[in-house]
Amino acid sequence: TLDRPEKLNAFTSAMLHDFLAAVREAEADDDVRAVLLTGEGRAFSAGQDLSDPAVSGDGADLGALLAERYNPIILALRTIPKPVVVAVNGTAAGAGANVALAGDVVLASRSARFIQAFSTIGLMPDSGGTWILPHVVGHARALGLSLLGDPIPAEQAKDWGLIWDVCDDDVLLETAKEMAATFAAGPTLAFGAIKRAIDAAALNTLDEQLDLERDTQRRLGHSYDYREGVAAFMEKRQPKFEGR
Repeated sequence: TLDRPEKLNAFTSAMLHDFLAAVREAEADDDVRAVLLTGEGRAFSAGQDLSDPAVSGDGADLGALLAERYNPIILALRTIPKPVVVAVNGTAAGAGANVALAGDVVLASRSARFIQAFSTIGLMPDSGGTWILPHVVGHARALGLSLLGDPIPAEQAKDWGLIWDVCDDDVLLETAKEMAATFAAGPTLAFGAIKRAIDAAALNTLDEQLDLERDTQRRLGHSYDYREGVAAFMEKRQPKFEGR
């Protein structure tokens, strides 16, 4: 949980350091089989705290902040071999929006808004925004969102394919918890492979993607979860996956 509600969970360099450590800890812990990310209070995250010395001091290097903090977080969320559910409980602006969109399944409250607020302070989208947006919503919408910086309501974000679904505010977190629990009980080895394959498709040719599918499916075919899944199907019972 992003837990700085008095500042709308705006990121500081120290907060980003702790965030990355938490994601890496979740990846290393075999008992963690899914991740749920949300914000405390009335916003998911307002993005970077502009009063943080990392961005406000004389000679502040925004590139260094991206290299050392934001970029490793985005890569960690995209590559962790476990499903990441994001519950966007209010405004997600700037880097806050793109951190949310780096999740695997993004749910948003009806009151949520997504804002690529960078151009309003003379910047361009970062934290993966210039990669995620055109891949998800297309060239024209990616440019419009980035250039205009207009808020996008949750329902519109869903209609555009930017997020998975919208929930009433009072059931968002419970819905996200149920989804994360379902993932945690599922074939997490396969989930990790699905994440890698879908991301690889953005750059692979068809031939390369077919080879990836062949090689990955071969490995999954030797897994415990595949054997258990087939046995459960044949025996007409619920499978008991172990993520191996």
